[in-house]
Amino acid sequence: MPAYREAGGEGGIPPFIPLPSLPSRQGRGAFRLTGRFSLGYLCFKHLGENESITREMKMQNRRLAQEGNIYVISVIGEDQVGIVSEVTQLLFKQGLNIVDIEQTVIHSQFTMVLLIQPLRPPFQPSTVRTSLNRLAKRRGMSITMTPLHEFKGLRLAETKKPYVLTLLGPDRAGVVAAFSSTLAKHHCNIERIKMIARGEFFAMEMWVDLRDAIFSLLRQDLATVAKKVGMDIIAQPEHIFKKRKKVIVFDMDSTIVDGEIIDEMAKLAGVGKKVAAITERGMRGEIDFSESLRARVSFLRGLRIKSLESVAKTFKLTRGSEELIAALREMGFKVALISGGFSYFTDVLKKRLGFDYAFGNELEIKKGRLTGRIRGRVIDAKRKAEVLDAICLKEGITRDEVVAVGDGSNDRIMVANAGLGIAFNAKEVLRKVADGAITKDHMKGVLYCLGISDLDLRK
Repeated sequence: MPAYREAGGEGGIPPFIPLPSLPSRQGRGAFRLTGRFSLGYLCFKHLGENESITREMKMQNRRLAQEGNIYVISVIGEDQVGIVSEVTQLLFKQGLNIVDIEQTVIHSQFTMVLLIQPLRPPFQPSTVRTSLNRLAKRRGMSITMTPLHEFKGLRLAETKKPYVLTLLGPDRAGVVAAFSSTLAKHHCNIERIKMIARGEFFAMEMWVDLRDAIFSLLRQDLATVAKKVGMDIIAQPEHIFKKRKKVIVFDMDSTIVDGEIIDEMAKLAGVGKKVAAITERGMRGEIDFSESLRARVSFLRGLRIKSLESVAKTFKLTRGSEELIAALREMGFKVALISGGFSYFTDVLKKRLGFDYAFGNELEIKKGRLTGRIRGRVIDAKRKAEVLDAICLKEGITRDEVVAVGDGSNDRIMVANAGLGIAFNAKEVLRKVADGAITKDHMKGVLYCLGISDLDLRK
């Protein structure tokens, strides 16, 4: 039988702690060739992806652009064995140093971009172009060489606002057309599309540049389109998306559990309608959560502990939640339950599903019955955010490395503070602060929002 106390999660996390100051960290750079320039910021038009641009990188780009005899070479065509060797050997024999390089193959389409600089004067660009043109003709590829100061990618990359959109839902025709049309309307450039799941469940990533968009208006239109085509959408800044998440935090009621446990308790106490009405108002943010919770618990006075045991045995989990938690734990994520519900049930779920942390409100019990009171401070929206930060402190991570999933007003600060905040089958008050929304049938979509594909899950 679960202990009758406030669930304290892992040992070492105090019940009350001040909100710590957690510095944001930049994502890791993708290129390591020279340490002085990141080609991805320059050539995203060719390669379709880049890291979040820091001030230091911008200064490095400008310094290089001011140096003479620096060129960008792009090689595009059907993938062929030996093309990298031929191009780099040619450049070496011409006395050119490769400052940076990136190469990729997608569905047999070869793309390589190099930043080059002469090792010694004199340098004859026309000679190099002639040699590259011969190679391009023989290989049936396109090879261009452009002076760095003329390359538009440098200017464009420095003003870029990169986001990753994750689309989730049933597999149906017209999804790409619907969302791409909305993005075009808002002057957003789609740089990359990646299918990560298809079949019974459809999931896709769109890597987009939102620099010319008014994000609030774009967000509204994307939500409208998502509702129209029956899809969910989550939008994350690219540098946050690339920051590996380490802790996934869930609300309990109407998130992990299908429904509100207190409403089931109230039915057994014969006050179901009274409590359900207050619950609904609290979820919409119409009344203070702490006030509403204490009011609802007061109606439960005299309820036997055996009734709680009955509820714990019969409540239903949200479809897919048990499989989701198991998958997250298997992949090494820490999982936490932070609930405005009761510790009796968070303890049950911690044992049943294997949560690393579990927090809930402690019901006061005397002589085997509820007194109608809560012991200690209520876990409201502010307290949930404090608990999230306490977990970050204990795990040695920042908020950017946390995903928070909830459904109601009581989750709004926690969801807003997390690196990725997901509104699950949520009220509008939570959708406004979340990075995106997932509907009730798409709980597995949390995995896809982390960049995990069906192929990863099958490994």
